[in-house]
Formats: sequence, C-alpha cells, structure tokens
Amino acid sequence: MAVAYYERCLGFTLDWGGEDGGIAGISKGECRLFLTNSEFRTSFGNAPPMLIWFNLDGRGQVDDLFATWNASGARIVSRPESKPWKLYEFTAADLDGNLMRVFYDFSTDQPGE
Repeated sequence: MAVAYYERCLGFTLDWGGEDGGIAGISKGECRLFLTNSEFRTSFGNAPPMLIWFNLDGRGQVDDLFATWNASGARIVSRPESKPWKLYEFTAADLDGNLMRVFYDFSTDQPGE
C-alpha cells in the first residue's frame, strides 16, 4: 500500500487503516480515497493500473496542485495543458502505476458551447 507516497508527495492524510488490514482511508480536503494492498485487491479481482479523475474548480487550482505535487517529488506523467476536448489537465502516477488525471472543464467558461 502506498499510503506514505500519498501523504508525502500528494498531500493526503491517513484517516484510518493501514497495511495490517490491507485497506486505508485517506483524505485531502473534501476528497476521500480508499487505498488497498495487492492481497486485498486480489480477492476482488482488481489490479492496477486504475484511472482516478480529480475534477477541480479552475485552471489556477490545476496549476497550484501541479506545482505542489511536482515540488514534492510526485511522479508527473504530463504537464498541465489545454486539450481540444476542453479540459485543462495534467496526469500523475502513484507507486502502483495508477494514473491520476487532474482537470478543469473549461467548456463552461465559453458561452454558447
């Protein structure tokens, strides 16, 4: 389980659980995630990589989170950029190869679209 990586590099807080039970609850503000180790996941047939989407409220939040994660040594897969599908996004990865797609949907910024 990669709780230490989520705490150190991504700024999450361990709320409960851990390696002993194979599952942990972590949080950062209003965002809550559950992390499980490989033994726990095997019984459910879940294997990485998974894709986790983080929908933020603006470009500034995307840029701020990117800067924080990048400075803390998070595994950055792609830098923030505007995509043709009207998302401003970047991608990071955890130690299991799970991807975190952090984005802001800017289509709502443009009237009539």
